[in-house]
Amino acid sequence: MPTLLPSSLRGVVELDPADLDWLHQLVGDWQVIADLSVSDLVLWARTESGRFVAIAHCRPSTGTTVHLEDVLGLRMPSAREELALRTLESAETQVAPDPEWTGTTAVREQYVPVVRDGRAFAVITRETSVGVLRAGRLVEQPMESIADALCAMIAEGSFPVKGAATGLRHGTPRVADGVVRLDTDGVIVYASPNARSCFHRLGVTGELTGTQLAEAVTTIIPERTPVDETMAVVLMGRQAWLTEIEVGGVFLSLRSIPLACHGERAGACLLVRDVTEIRRREQVLLNKDATIREIHHRVKNNLQTVSALLRLQGRRATNDETREALAEAERRVDTIATVHEALSQNVDEHVDFDEVFSSILRLAATVATSSGSVTTHLEGGFGIIDADAAQALATVLAELVTNAVEHGLEDRDGVVTVRAERRGTDLTIHVIDDGAGVEEGTIMGGLGTRIVTTLVRGELRGTIDWLPAEGGGTDVVIHARLLSA
Repeated sequence: MPTLLPSSLRGVVELDPADLDWLHQLVGDWQVIADLSVSDLVLWARTESGRFVAIAHCRPSTGTTVHLEDVLGLRMPSAREELALRTLESAETQVAPDPEWTGTTAVREQYVPVVRDGRAFAVITRETSVGVLRAGRLVEQPMESIADALCAMIAEGSFPVKGAATGLRHGTPRVADGVVRLDTDGVIVYASPNARSCFHRLGVTGELTGTQLAEAVTTIIPERTPVDETMAVVLMGRQAWLTEIEVGGVFLSLRSIPLACHGERAGACLLVRDVTEIRRREQVLLNKDATIREIHHRVKNNLQTVSALLRLQGRRATNDETREALAEAERRVDTIATVHEALSQNVDEHVDFDEVFSSILRLAATVATSSGSVTTHLEGGFGIIDADAAQALATVLAELVTNAVEHGLEDRDGVVTVRAERRGTDLTIHVIDDGAGVEEGTIMGGLGTRIVTTLVRGELRGTIDWLPAEGGGTDVVIHARLLSA
């Protein structure tokens, strides 16, 4: 929706908050009028000095525009202000007696008052080039009449329709997609060529004009087929809602705009669009997402099976070195399985690493502690991380926490703190223990350290350093660069 009152006009145009909200709703839905009549719509508000200034502009998407240049912020020519002022004071639509010539083009001007609660507070000019062509022929009168009815509703204060849905989901119909006009009984009095094609693809045969639309559509829907509960009121044109109909794999999106005249129902305008291809692509993406989630779920199950086998083999080991190696392998497999469990719950290849790491932190500290009491803390946050980086980061942090408990604290009571700071794609992590500590520049030489160093430099495209912590202990600092913020 275009933003009203740009910074250059604030303080120049003063509007009541309720009036401004009404204008926002109007501008959000007036594209329909511009497209139906192939007209430019310009919204004018009055300044404190009494001049009219353009605060919004809408060009038709179904034909040629009148204004090639932007008119926002421009003042209305003084020769036109008399008619605009008459429109505002009388709250009645005015039509310029003679076309306005702009170079070689004659433009017909209509001045429509914007009314809310019986009071006119702004003016819309509907500017149409005389003899405008749409697809090689003059603009059709039924389309023009619908635009006239909507402009009359603006002047009566009944448009925009309160609670109207203008963009429920991808594929909302537009004027160019198809237009149907209904009378007060829901009978079709006009259907554009595109609209006729849409309903014929759905399965509605024969001439549409004179057909009761709701009845024609209902008869082709198979029995026991679930339908949108809003379908009936939309097909009758009784509510400003959106609905979708599916028959035999064909999907139609319909939007109803009830028409009124002097407070009485005057039929409705339906916009219709064939969204079959859009829904097919959405279904393909949904199936792909479901397949990816299922793959992650199966990988997680397989990793848990491997973990169980390692645990079983460890119990049968005859020496402590073998049992310790198998236990470390089991822990690493469990860490990776935790990430796949999180990925199996998402529709994309990203995880909320803060949730994942909370369980990994508890698991790593518990497994590594043989005696003593170890407290773990997580400070800051990791944010959303892609799948590849999440698996590498989970393995790295699990190894570092385990090393901090096993070697830094060495069976003593202590605290392990993981501090994360995220700035866009840059991630800085500190794994701090209050144990014996290491000398600056010392590089650990175990298998876990080699795994950590390889993953940080490779998968995480970063660096890692072991430093003495303030007050004693070790501070392992990781600087990683993620693929996306």
